[in-house]
Amino acid sequence: DTATRTADDLEYRFTLSDITATSGGKDLGASVTGGPSTTTVSVPTAGLTGPRRIKAGAPRDHALGFSGVSGRGETFKSGGRVVKNVTGYDLSKLMAGSFGTLAALTDVTVKTLPRAETEATVLVLGLDAARAVAAMAAAMGSSCDVSGAAHLPETIALRASDDVPVGHAVTALRLEGVGPSVEHRRSALAELMKPFGPLSGLNEPQSRLLWRAIRDAVPFAAAAATGAGDVSPAERPVWRLSTAPSKGAELSRLIATRADAEFLYDWAGGLVWAALPPSDDAGASIVRPAIAQCGGHATLIRAPAAIRAAVAVFEPQPGPLAALTKRVKESFDPNGVLNPGRMWAGV
Repeated sequence: DTATRTADDLEYRFTLSDITATSGGKDLGASVTGGPSTTTVSVPTAGLTGPRRIKAGAPRDHALGFSGVSGRGETFKSGGRVVKNVTGYDLSKLMAGSFGTLAALTDVTVKTLPRAETEATVLVLGLDAARAVAAMAAAMGSSCDVSGAAHLPETIALRASDDVPVGHAVTALRLEGVGPSVEHRRSALAELMKPFGPLSGLNEPQSRLLWRAIRDAVPFAAAAATGAGDVSPAERPVWRLSTAPSKGAELSRLIATRADAEFLYDWAGGLVWAALPPSDDAGASIVRPAIAQCGGHATLIRAPAAIRAAVAVFEPQPGPLAALTKRVKESFDPNGVLNPGRMWAGV
């Protein structure tokens, strides 16, 4: 009975829509980025993490075990159905974010949590990025149990949802749980946010649509975006920047001083989506120094194939870490048959 289980064994063929249909009111805990056809095995291996990470953690934190096939052609298993039965190396964490370069997973056991009964979102209007980061930090540090904190500049907010007030940047704070609890925390959070600016709010259906758009970076999708000047939205490179939440506004400022970029802030400022004008390196010469100054890492999500082949898509690793990564790769895949060069050249 899936309604009473706290862990589920999911085969590679299962998709996120399969979980929604058969989970008996449970989900993966951490909201994940991806469409209904996204397979459950790809969620941890690609690190597909959505806005709820700041509360529930990443998919890697919910993976209890897996079965897979190494580059040697050997089947192996790691972990189990409950944490207390797991011994040895925690290979689930190692596979998370490996993009299929270490093993081909055939099934994964994940911890599931009850799906929230309802949700609501408090909106703070008209804040700049720095002030929004301060507001989100205050909300996350409160007892309101915020499960999502994002900031959308005015033009980005218009593309994300038809339900947000027009003409304002929007700082969105999500609350989830049972109805009475959400209503009580909504009142408390609104009182806490009053000093930051005018407030508005979204009910459950409106809130779900907004956070789905934030999760999937819909404002930067080719069908939704309106690029600057004559640049087609599909031609604008998109970067996914991860840094300390307190550094999100500074990171975007450093990039904006050198490029006409657009930003969307998630994870209370710790995740910054950036769309830059087209260039020969997709803006890597601008993004990489800014990341080096603020700390964190940058991943090139969208760019023409020729540029992605010439520019490092993932954050370049320092020498010692690169050597360790190569040794781990060789131990699982000595012949280099699993996605060679998928993450770094020569790995």
